[in-house]
Amino acid sequence: MRLGPSILALMLTGVPLSVVAEPIPASVLTDPSPDKAHPASMVAIALPTKGVKINAVLYTAAGAGPHPTVLLLHGLPGNEQNLDLAQAVRREGWNVLTLHYRGSWGSPGQFSFGHCMEDAQAALAWLRDPNTAQAAQIDAGKIVVMGHSTGGFMAAFAASHDEGLLGVALISPGGPGRIGLLKREQAIKVIDDNIGTTAGMRTVNTSPEALADEAIRNASDWNITAWGPGLAKHPLLIVSANDGLAPANEALRDSAANGQPVTYLHLDTDHSYSDHRIALEAAVIRWLENLPGAPAGL
Repeated sequence: MRLGPSILALMLTGVPLSVVAEPIPASVLTDPSPDKAHPASMVAIALPTKGVKINAVLYTAAGAGPHPTVLLLHGLPGNEQNLDLAQAVRREGWNVLTLHYRGSWGSPGQFSFGHCMEDAQAALAWLRDPNTAQAAQIDAGKIVVMGHSTGGFMAAFAASHDEGLLGVALISPGGPGRIGLLKREQAIKVIDDNIGTTAGMRTVNTSPEALADEAIRNASDWNITAWGPGLAKHPLLIVSANDGLAPANEALRDSAANGQPVTYLHLDTDHSYSDHRIALEAAVIRWLENLPGAPAGL
């Protein structure tokens, strides 16, 4: 059953009713009944990509399966991993695979935007591998790629080059295409501000200068708006925020609107959706529920 909470419950969440036109899906707010025969679980994965194995986690849904699966890609450097969203999606009956790209957060290898793009494609190949699909109860014909910020760019790249996906969801997609249009000094500063430090150490194995040069070198090829026709082959969700990316997100929506219907939502919040997490989860779950062959949810 997909019964949402009452209007009173909506008010208690702090989400404005003007933003949430429909009841919040139960999977956003309610734990499912445990399935003792086929419980939900979390499995650490060493995911192969270009000769190395990167850190990944597979959240497996309860039930006998096989289950549809979401590949969830984080941004640069990945401070916000959207794991609350991953949990809500799993409660809805989907597996969720998250990962740390090469050279980020302890994954081996050199970090670069190009490597992130390859890692996203490697993750999709791993999910579709018959051995993986059988062992993890994955329905290889029902895979959605989803990403936030630079992860949205990676998801858009993967989806525009892959006609076999069930759908693609982009949350404030941005990243190297836009950075590559800046002057080199500006690009270096933007990247330096984003990759930051943790305990005095870089969160990614690279330099701002190397990433800026890579983005500038590939700026024409990495124009996400130009990928609209490829994205139009899939059901598409785009969520935007008050982070300066909304005009580009709208342009991408318009570029993709000549194919499958585009679901577009703007939320009055920051780039991390700090005070609209439930609204974000609700929007994603509603969109997933309308995809062909989606699980029944709670």
